[in-house]
Amino acid sequence: MPSTTVSPRELASGLLALPGVYRPQADTRLLADALAQEDVGPTTEVLEIGTGTGAVALSAAARGARVTAVDVSRRAVATARLNALRRGLPLRVLHGDFVTRTSGGRYDVVVTNPPYVPSPDTRLPVSGPQRAWDAGPAGRLVVDRICAHAPALLRPRGILLMVHSAMCGTEDTLKRLAEAGLTAQTTLRTSVPWGPVLRSRRAWLQKQGLADGEEEQEELVVIRAQSL
Repeated sequence: MPSTTVSPRELASGLLALPGVYRPQADTRLLADALAQEDVGPTTEVLEIGTGTGAVALSAAARGARVTAVDVSRRAVATARLNALRRGLPLRVLHGDFVTRTSGGRYDVVVTNPPYVPSPDTRLPVSGPQRAWDAGPAGRLVVDRICAHAPALLRPRGILLMVHSAMCGTEDTLKRLAEAGLTAQTTLRTSVPWGPVLRSRRAWLQKQGLADGEEEQEELVVIRAQSL
């Protein structure tokens, strides 16, 4: 299998980001590293859920894959399309909810960096940059939907690669994917310093039992699931 490490600079090189669009960060890089280890080529059909700038989708397109990307943010859709044009790569970008926009579609590889940051709000935000990270009190409002719908999106032996924080429950994700009929395991991990969003919510996270008073590092994981 191909294997390479994607630096943040390489991943974001030449990419535009309209205001409010999530820029490639450590979780984007970790997902790109996981994708780099998969056998992706001209016969591979790839779906990215929550494409943002299109960084990961374009890394697959650069290897010859046929890539569809979807995002609920109109600005993200416009950004990904602009970046595809600038790089001269074919990329089909759809606006809307991934379940609706991909209905009936099947893919060899599905990649996603969904919103996963625990938030006091019980519903997903409908506007603003926080749509890229806020995901309800457990951080699982989008993760759980992806777990539930992944089997319908994957071809036989298809692969799901999903990155999220261990704070929102790695074992819960593995369990849900197994219950959905997929074989799943954690394949990559890294630790990064807390960002401004987590720091601003420290007291609330402690009250929820999601963090302690001394915590300064967030563990990110990539979960790889495969259909039968």
